[in-house]
Amino acid sequence: MIQRLGELWQHTPPAFWLVLAACAYFAVMAVRLTVIDVRHHLLPNRIVFPSYAVAGALLLAAAAFTGAGGGADQGKAGSAAAFLAEPALRVVAGAAILWVFYFVLRFAYPPGMGFGDVKLAGVLGIYLGYLGWGHLFAGTFLAFLLGGLWSILLLAARRGTLKSSIPFGPFMLAGATAAMLLPA
Repeated sequence: MIQRLGELWQHTPPAFWLVLAACAYFAVMAVRLTVIDVRHHLLPNRIVFPSYAVAGALLLAAAAFTGAGGGADQGKAGSAAAFLAEPALRVVAGAAILWVFYFVLRFAYPPGMGFGDVKLAGVLGIYLGYLGWGHLFAGTFLAFLLGGLWSILLLAARRGTLKSSIPFGPFMLAGATAAMLLPA
């Protein structure tokens, strides 16, 4: 995301400010949800649901400004539409793909994952989808890697058992954050 911000600042300042606002919102949302999930094993709808609208609006607007800003081959109307459609498509598809993936996991083994995690997955898909398919995959992979490592540490320290439940939201947010920091 840092590299993307630098590129946007040079080529499309309005998109830069929109993405920066989306990142600031993400940081506040992530801290609030992490604290709540660690304390109560809950990801409140009053935080998650508005995040769809805020992140979606900011990142879709940034995609629109990026498409309108033009590039070397933006002289043709068809290429301008394709340039805009790709990031916007990734934002929407990223949200849908992650939501469905987590929903299938929840459906397959309900005690293993809460529905709050499913709802949060869509929001994270918006952010990671904006960056690209590689970021979407990396953020998802890192969430499960970090959650798995934490579980192993709890087992090794005898602070938990195989039946212990851990809040997964913080690992989802940490994985998404780490993926957002990866270069494009």
